[in-house]
Amino acid sequence: MKIQHIEPFFATLKAANPQPNTELEYTSVFELLAAVLLSAQATDVGVNKATRRLFPAANTPQQILNLGLEGLERYIQTIGLYRSKAKHLMQTCRILVDQHAGAVPRTREALEALPGVGRKTANVVLNVAFGEPTMAVDTHIFRVGNRTGLAKGKTPYEVEMQLMKRVPADYLVDAHHWLILHGRYVCQARKPLCWQCGVSEFCSFKPKTPRP
Repeated sequence: MKIQHIEPFFATLKAANPQPNTELEYTSVFELLAAVLLSAQATDVGVNKATRRLFPAANTPQQILNLGLEGLERYIQTIGLYRSKAKHLMQTCRILVDQHAGAVPRTREALEALPGVGRKTANVVLNVAFGEPTMAVDTHIFRVGNRTGLAKGKTPYEVEMQLMKRVPADYLVDAHHWLILHGRYVCQARKPLCWQCGVSEFCSFKPKTPRP
């Protein structure tokens, strides 16, 4: 993607969706952290179905601990890899209670020290909960970054660094939401919907097949 196309690319996405947000359902910073931790290799729809049952019963670190591991597993067993995720969430809750007075920390270092929380999860929490201009590169953003030419890279970290350099400051806080949603619903993995894409004129990708 040419440098002169980046600003109108994001301006168009913003005009279509002025206030984007995550599709994960949450009402507190801890609920957001728990939902993102559970969302690894799972859909937001699937996570929301589980947390609609879990959060009314337990939505603080101490309440999760009170459930016990088996109790937590029963609530999230519909989510892929639920056993390992339950273990990580329990360990994270213990650290939050013992080291952070039950609150979710606001630094990357402290977040990434939590079991099951990697760079992407930390970026989501820092951005969505605390409004920091971070870029949580998931499979959608990785694909959109490379396919459009906006941010090419062989690893999520490389794409993240390119995005942090190339996305205009005015769009940076919301950029990862726009890119995720664009990748989820328009710039899809197997068959990008280029014929109905509002930013196709700025994109480096040229579809190989005509409109169906």
